[in-house]
Amino acid sequence: MTTYILVPGAGGDAWYWHRLVPLLEQRGHEATAVGLPAADDSAGLPEYADTVVDAAGDRGDLVVAQSMGGLTAPLVCGRLPVARLVLVNAMIPAPGETGGDWWTNTGQDQARRECDRREGRSPDGPFDPLVYFFHDVPEDITAQAMAGGSPQSGTPFAQPWPLDAWPDVPTDVLCGSADRFFPAEFQTRVAQQRLGVTPERLPGGHLLALSRPEALAAALNR
Repeated sequence: MTTYILVPGAGGDAWYWHRLVPLLEQRGHEATAVGLPAADDSAGLPEYADTVVDAAGDRGDLVVAQSMGGLTAPLVCGRLPVARLVLVNAMIPAPGETGGDWWTNTGQDQARRECDRREGRSPDGPFDPLVYFFHDVPEDITAQAMAGGSPQSGTPFAQPWPLDAWPDVPTDVLCGSADRFFPAEFQTRVAQQRLGVTPERLPGGHLLALSRPEALAAALNR
């Protein structure tokens, strides 16, 4: 049995993992979905890490991070018995880099715009989460997501990432082949440059735990 600690992205909602958790449990594993204090302007990366550790207790064989969760998950590796990190369409920070600077430093906006042009969308139109996040999520799940959720404080994005180096923990990167926000080619370049890791591509977009939970569960089970 593997214990999975599931760290969400922006908005910090443990609900994001609700389709994945039962699939992991059906495979005989334990899964804890963490809720982060996303709406709290007094909470930054240290408080996010504390929240993950508190939720995990003394467990945590495998820590899975979605999107913005990539800023937090590595911070718990010295505090939990983490055997492996798995980044899912996640930010990969560099030492001392703020989350706010990450976008420019990695060229995310240019990559997104190139993806828009390639797929026939206007790169200069207003940002629509339905287009970039929910385009492959079932309608009923999208409706639930849009009816709930929390705002994301900018506090964690303003703080320098505090580690001197990536933790000495085996790290895998999973990316959605149809991710419009962090295009797969972009994620591949960043992961290779910063971690020396080539991502495994899964079908689906940015929110794989909502759109393709079966495929994500199978990849995590591997």
